[in-house]
Amino acid sequence: MENLKSSHAGANVPAPRLLADVGGTHARFAWQAAAGAPIEDPITLPCAEYQTLEAAIRAYLDRIERPGPRVGAIAIANPVHGDRIQMTNHHWSFSISALRQALGFARLELLNDFTALALALPDLPSEQLFQVGGGCALPGSAIGLLGPGTGLGVSGLLPDGCGGWIPLQGEGGHVSLAPVTPREQLVVDYLIQRYGHASAERAVSGMGLVDILRALCLADGVLPPEGWGPAQVSAAALSGQDARCSEALAMLCALLGSVAGNLALTLGAKGGVYIGGGIVPRLGEWFARSPFRARFEAKGRFQSYLAEIPVWVINASQSPALAGVAKALDQA
Repeated sequence: MENLKSSHAGANVPAPRLLADVGGTHARFAWQAAAGAPIEDPITLPCAEYQTLEAAIRAYLDRIERPGPRVGAIAIANPVHGDRIQMTNHHWSFSISALRQALGFARLELLNDFTALALALPDLPSEQLFQVGGGCALPGSAIGLLGPGTGLGVSGLLPDGCGGWIPLQGEGGHVSLAPVTPREQLVVDYLIQRYGHASAERAVSGMGLVDILRALCLADGVLPPEGWGPAQVSAAALSGQDARCSEALAMLCALLGSVAGNLALTLGAKGGVYIGGGIVPRLGEWFARSPFRARFEAKGRFQSYLAEIPVWVINASQSPALAGVAKALDQA
């Protein structure tokens, strides 16, 4: 299978397996007895509490009373090219082969976190999905995937012509952000001034929400709330406590709609678009009332094309990317 990097010291080694989904804020771990076995003992650890990924893995393994894994698969919020990993939104840096050797694994696979999530999409149960507009998916058509969290992950699935799927591995979260309204232009100008480039991730992410609020406050000549992070901004927006927080969250959803519509057009995603990540599932019904869907469809002559495409929010208690990395082990 393409789109993953591996380190081997032997082939066809039996499980048990370590599964991991590592983001910029949290590392989610689980254990699997063998291929096809249930995914068990899920535990989420805060990345900031561990100096290295190896330390976080050892802390997880110390907590579970299971046979030590001999193989592992890690989804990580980062490009995966070559042996060296330097996380974009966290300080962890490591060699894949050195990590495998340090943990005593016979095999270790690394792949992008949204590539892993894409692999899990065909098997997601309907009760873990909340549809936001559109019609029915067209079977056998391309599928889009994106989601804001610490960063903005983007992936998708393309039909392989044999009844299976090819997951995409890219960095679509770093495409240039295109403003639509004057207020969005103010935010883009602020992001360019601060970072040199206004990527989609700079606005459509946790810290992006904070930056949107700062830009709006500066434009209006008021001080932004001191020390507020994404959770505080979201809470104030959802409760109606602060009008600018509500505007900031609505703008994030509108910009997400623009990016999701671009992805749907690029892939021809008649199979639907899925939204993962840590932000949108927490918004509940508020997201359905947000500007997201209108902006998703606002593509001029192709409005009717996009109006038919369903969008689903993934709302699962356990990270579906863990099932995705298990599938990656099966297919590699």
